[in-house]
Amino acid sequence: MQWVGRCGECSAWGTLEQTGGEQPARIRPGAVTAPARPISQIPAAPSTTRSTGVAELDRVLGGGVVAGSVVLLAGEPGVGKSTLLLEVAAEAARRGATTLYVTGEESVAQVRLRAQRTGALVDSLLLAGEVELSAVLSHIESVRPDLLVVDSVQTVGCAELDSTPGGVSQVRAVTSALVGVAKRLALPTLLVGHVTKDGSIAGPRSLEHLVDVVLHFEGEQGSRLRVLRAVKNRFGPVDEIGCFDIGDDGIVEVTDPTGLFVSRHPQPVAGTCVTVTLEGRRPLLAEVQALVAASAGQPRRSVSGLDAARLAMLLAVLQRSVGLQCSTRDVYAATVGGASLRSPAADLAVALALVSADAGVALPRQLVAIGEVGLAGELRRVPGIKQRLAEAARLGFGYAVVPSDRGQAAVPVPEVDGLTVLECADIAAAVRAFGSLAGARREQPQQALHVVSGG
Repeated sequence: MQWVGRCGECSAWGTLEQTGGEQPARIRPGAVTAPARPISQIPAAPSTTRSTGVAELDRVLGGGVVAGSVVLLAGEPGVGKSTLLLEVAAEAARRGATTLYVTGEESVAQVRLRAQRTGALVDSLLLAGEVELSAVLSHIESVRPDLLVVDSVQTVGCAELDSTPGGVSQVRAVTSALVGVAKRLALPTLLVGHVTKDGSIAGPRSLEHLVDVVLHFEGEQGSRLRVLRAVKNRFGPVDEIGCFDIGDDGIVEVTDPTGLFVSRHPQPVAGTCVTVTLEGRRPLLAEVQALVAASAGQPRRSVSGLDAARLAMLLAVLQRSVGLQCSTRDVYAATVGGASLRSPAADLAVALALVSADAGVALPRQLVAIGEVGLAGELRRVPGIKQRLAEAARLGFGYAVVPSDRGQAAVPVPEVDGLTVLECADIAAAVRAFGSLAGARREQPQQALHVVSGG
């Protein structure tokens, strides 16, 4: 229906009237399935959680996969999604569960070769190569598996729809059908999803709303480390991560990934500093490396694993606070092992690494630096300081430099056995504290430095 102001026959304005057209549907009240009751009187439905056999995946899922739940695993091509789910399927089969792995991306022979390479040849792991939804549903009805893996949901199509697989209507129809089967049979289902160039999940946005759990599998190019994050989880938290190491023999869990982000120098090296980052609720140690060199022309600023804007800010703050002059020199800053440190908690470690590189004086190997640097050079506390310090002490570090908090509602720094904590009010005090520990400087302004010994 379209509004028309002028009659096409008599050319008069405002003489047209609507005489027909669609009327809004009148919906009458219908029968209810059950009367509304107070929420406290409704019995809670128990959720059966089953371990996948992969501890890092269980950590992200909140203990395991729930019966009847649908999990969508998304990630860039080549990151290892199929390898991870093949390992999950094989581990479930080893534990006595019947697992159905449906592949639409590769042939069954290709999947078999990968399974042979990764040690996933288990008789109760059933493999089917299908790209038609009706055939997938037939396999489910005939096998009645305990776990279903579909790789990937964008390659499966529905013949009743007049569109190509991977389209909006196709993905929505396929996912809805698989979700319905999973709920009806209490069948845990794992789906592989593609991502677009900007990193979002390909397909309609409703795809993420249809499933119960959305996981992202991430990894930097050139790094073997893979990180699994939960974006949506109806049965558990979304602030946990799982770490994996991918290699020629498949994918392996990394229960203590700190060693991947900290280099092993036989002697202290100038321009290096260790910090503690929080990935979800898991503290991880990461090493920052800096290099300040003479420039042959236009000064360069090269960053890897850090925020380039924060590096420029830290250089300006260090120039004003401690006299660091880098306007005519090249500055390089990077993390070890492909770690990504975007949080302001790494500011203090980056600043100290820059000062160490400029002075050519190595910091002690048993030092960690945790804190945010403000524009005025002040140091600010960061969340999770107790967890970070405990992780540093567990791994044998003896000293930690953290921001001091001297306000009226100041929270004291927690004491950790075996760790000496130095509280600094600003970046200048932190530089002096590190200088004294390294044997390079002796002056320490006591009004800006406070030492807390943890035994």
